[in-house]
Amino acid sequence: MTQIAQAGRYGLGDRTVGRLGYGAMQLAGPGVFGPPRDRGAAVAVLREAVAQGVDHIDTSDFYGPHVTNEIIREALHPYPEGLTIVTKIGARRGPEGSWDPAFSPEELTRAVHDNLRNLRLDVLPVVNLRLMFDRHGPAEGSIAEPLAVLADLKRQGLVRQVGLSNATAAQVAEGRGITEIVCVQNQYNLAHRGDDGLIDALAEDATAYVPFFPLGGFSPIQSGVLSEVAAELGATPMQTALAWLLRRSPNILLIPGTGSLGHLRENLAAAALALPDDAMARLDGIGAAA
Repeated sequence: MTQIAQAGRYGLGDRTVGRLGYGAMQLAGPGVFGPPRDRGAAVAVLREAVAQGVDHIDTSDFYGPHVTNEIIREALHPYPEGLTIVTKIGARRGPEGSWDPAFSPEELTRAVHDNLRNLRLDVLPVVNLRLMFDRHGPAEGSIAEPLAVLADLKRQGLVRQVGLSNATAAQVAEGRGITEIVCVQNQYNLAHRGDDGLIDALAEDATAYVPFFPLGGFSPIQSGVLSEVAAELGATPMQTALAWLLRRSPNILLIPGTGSLGHLRENLAAAALALPDDAMARLDGIGAAA
C-alpha cells in the first residue's frame, strides 16, 4: 500500500478517487500568471505525483492562462487509466493578471472548449463553476443562468460531471435543481471553519468537499499551536494541517499544490500521519483562537 492509499478513497460523481490529490495552480508563474520559471521541474512534479498514486488532479485553463493545462498534457498525455482531471470555469485573466468574471454563455462555452483542447480530452471528467459574486469568498446570488449553460454542455457530452467553487449552501441547493452537483470547492482549513455545517450536510448526501488554501491566513497564535503539535508529531505544519483535514470528514478530498518534488513528497506523506485524540482536540481549538 502506498502512503497516499492510507488516506482512503471517496466518490467524485461516477468515479472514485484517492482522497489526497494534487492541485496544479502553482505550476504557473508568479501570481498564477505566465509560464513557470522551470517547466521541466513542473513536468517532473506531475509525473512523480502520478507515480506515487495520485489519481485526482485539479486545474483550470485560466491558470496561466492555459499554462497548467498545457504542462499537464505534456507531462501525462496519454493519461493513465483512472486519472481524473477536474477543471473550473467562470473566470478569465486580464492583461496584467487580474481575475475577472467570465459568466456569459459564450465565455463559459469557450472555456470548456479551451480546456478540452489544451488538455487534449474529448470530455472533461468534472468541471467546477467558479462563482465570483465576491472575489474574497462565497456570496449569495443566483447561479441559474451560468449553471444552465454548463448543464447543456453536459447534455452535449463535453462535460461528464459538474461541481461548484466558492459557493454557499443556498447556491448548492439551487444548483441541484438544475443538474447533479458532485463536489464543492471552497476555502477551508483549521483557522477558517465557516463551512463546517456545509461539509457535514454534503457528507450526508455523499458529496465531495474540496478545500483550498489548507495553510492560509493563520494568526500568529493559531500558527503557534499548529507548529507545536506538528513538532510533537515529528511532522511539518502543512502535513499536520492536511492530516487534520483528512480526519475532519470522510468526504473531504485534498488538492495541495507545489512546484517542488520535495514538498510534493512531504504533502503526500501526510496521508500516513496519525493524529492522536489529544492532538485533534488541540487542533480543533485553532479555529476559535484569537
